[in-house]
Amino acid sequence: MLLDFDGESLKILILILSFLFSTGVLMAGPKTVTLATLEWPPYIGTSLPHDGYVAEIVVEAFKRSGYQTDIQFFPWARAVHTIEVGSRDGLFPEYFSKDRAKQCVFSNPFLGGPVGFYKRKDTRISFNGNPQKELEKVLKGLRQYKFGVVRGYINIADFDAATYLTKIEADSDESNLKKLHVKRTDLIFIDKFVASYIIKTKHFEMLADLEFMEPPLEQKLLYICFSKQSAGYQEKLKAFNRGLRSIKSDGTIKKIIARHKSAWMN
Repeated sequence: MLLDFDGESLKILILILSFLFSTGVLMAGPKTVTLATLEWPPYIGTSLPHDGYVAEIVVEAFKRSGYQTDIQFFPWARAVHTIEVGSRDGLFPEYFSKDRAKQCVFSNPFLGGPVGFYKRKDTRISFNGNPQKELEKVLKGLRQYKFGVVRGYINIADFDAATYLTKIEADSDESNLKKLHVKRTDLIFIDKFVASYIIKTKHFEMLADLEFMEPPLEQKLLYICFSKQSAGYQEKLKAFNRGLRSIKSDGTIKKIIARHKSAWMN
């Protein structure tokens, strides 16, 4: 059946269709957020079920808000560069940092893990106080030692600001563990569960020689850092936070973590 429009009606129809196309209503496909990350098991990694609990949380939170996720893995320094230039919408999992907040906006947080120092068991290195209460004193008591850190990582503010400490950069946590094992560094800054996972799955020979210094310096929370250079980052930030609230309120996030717990807590 042919529709008969007069000239005025046709003009109105064209205006309506033009508006709908310009706003994307008729052309809208699935909304997608592009994210950069790293291989950081047991939190996230291509060898883990669902790429790890961190990836599963992020994917599910965005799904609740109508977004698909395009997650790409990079070496960490390159992943950071993607948000500096805006080639990806966000970076995760990230620790909060005032310096990083100049480049991006942080999401609401979700569960991370304990961080601190690994050392060789055959050394006499120890804390001269409680690092959770008097960290500056503890760090100054360790100033004679060489610390391994990962290039581009945020650690904890007081440690990162301690210019009196000797810090040697490596490309990965695994590289730092190797350096520590052969005595090229005295201590390394690392997530406790990351170190345990690497040792138990790839370098079991280190288990008898290396240990985590208790107590941890800090219990970390994890974030997505949305690039200020990326178009529409505010909308994507709100979408993630909305989805994260949803999976927290209905218990989904606890179920996700529980499914992965045997890997990242041991």
